Amino acid sequence: MIKFFPKTVTSTVLWSVSIAFALLLVGVIFTVVRGNASAVSGEGGRLITIHDRGIEKVFLSNADTIADAVKDADITLDSRDAVEPALTQKLIASEYQINIYRARPVTVVDGPTRQKIITAYQTAEQIVKDAGISLYPEDATILNRSKNFVSDGAGLELVIDRATVFSFTLYGKKADARTQAATVGDMLKEKGVKLGENDRVSPAVTDPLNAETEVRVWREGKQTVTVEEPVAFETEQIRDADRAVGYKAVQTAGVDGKKNVTYEIEIQDGVEVKRTEIASLVTSESTKQVEVIGSKPAFLPYTGGGTKTEWLAASNIPAESWGYADFMVTKESGWNPNAMNKSSGACGLAQALPCSKVPGNPLDPIDSLNWMNGYVNGRYGGWQGAYNFWLAKKWY
Repeated sequence: MIKFFPKTVTSTVLWSVSIAFALLLVGVIFTVVRGNASAVSGEGGRLITIHDRGIEKVFLSNADTIADAVKDADITLDSRDAVEPALTQKLIASEYQINIYRARPVTVVDGPTRQKIITAYQTAEQIVKDAGISLYPEDATILNRSKNFVSDGAGLELVIDRATVFSFTLYGKKADARTQAATVGDMLKEKGVKLGENDRVSPAVTDPLNAETEVRVWREGKQTVTVEEPVAFETEQIRDADRAVGYKAVQTAGVDGKKNVTYEIEIQDGVEVKRTEIASLVTSESTKQVEVIGSKPAFLPYTGGGTKTEWLAASNIPAESWGYADFMVTKESGWNPNAMNKSSGACGLAQALPCSKVPGNPLDPIDSLNWMNGYVNGRYGGWQGAYNFWLAKKWY
């Protein structure tokens, strides 16, 4: 007995068989292509797939580089087109996917400025960079097909929406900031600034924000702040009696150190009214500067002869003060006109420091005594006052 299936069942079976056969055929073809690719690959050939403006081209190539493979496909490139991977990349794998991005016109609108460029880049960030325009993180971009076909052609239009630049003082630190927000409150949310219980903001969070707005955020009451401050280096001077007065050279350059200083500050209405140092920690020691300075007088030694009485008589020191002068000059220089202190550089009868203070020649006894008279009168009010000071300090 022969049984016939209903018509609907027969159609379903035939449809299933057709689909199975088609899938089997595709698999065979794919295997053959793969097999051929593998075979050719063993001989240096590779399976290349090129994607160019929505068209896919698949072929086998023995090319050494991406550029050679594109040439084998008889594809012409413009110098402004972009290719991934790069044209210079060598082919070492068995198959490659090559994407060609064709250069096209893009009109970049940046405020009142419009410029047209030819670029193959796909993203707004890349296009803007290719146009030589700088973007800030807060700036926004809109990329669409150009609506003005007559002036822009069949290209794209990239509009840059610049962020608002405003003055922002955040807990005492003032800087220029940028935002796309329309109000102060939205800007604080955008910047991730959360106001605490004692924090204040001016203007109000509901106020509009524009380029003239100066936003301040501060914390009322006492708080602490730690800042890095320099530690000034010390200077040590070494006097060289073999160098003339006026000579100066840095033997070791000084370097400022660093320290972290913690202050307790008190804020009222956003203004610091008091600051007290509560801690200090040196983080980097300073380096002392060592300088060599000349102490050798740039004057000829005195050879004119004479006695202390003659020198005192020729000076402008009054006779009633000669006793004080005799005592102090004896202690300072022993009445040697050419006396020189190799350590300090002081010179002459009066041991002037520096020697250049003395008008004329500091090694001339008369010039030295005249300078000494003016000095003790100006500093101590007279010779007795200078004498009393010398007895107490052993210098004047």
